[in-house]
Amino acid sequence: MTGMIWLYIFMLAAFTGYEVISRVPVILHTPLMSGSNFVHGIVLVGAMAALGAAQTPLEKAIGFVGVLLAAGNAVGGYVVTERMLEMFKSSRRPGKEPH
Repeated sequence: MTGMIWLYIFMLAAFTGYEVISRVPVILHTPLMSGSNFVHGIVLVGAMAALGAAQTPLEKAIGFVGVLLAAGNAVGGYVVTERMLEMFKSSRRPGKEPH
């Protein structure tokens, strides 16, 4: 029965996450992602804990997919943050004059 509870929690979290993210305006998406990168790390730790507690092959498969998705989410958040910060850097180097 505990496997069904974990599956229910996973499905509920996936649905809730989709509903929350789908309602974020485009202009706020990048700042929100960059400000919440620590949350992605917490999700990854939670997914690893769930995978470590898995006993059946189905639980292990779901946990593995959860770890992959959480890791991708964390890396993607940092990539977006890096790209956003690159937009604010000056294109001219100090001491060099434009041609």
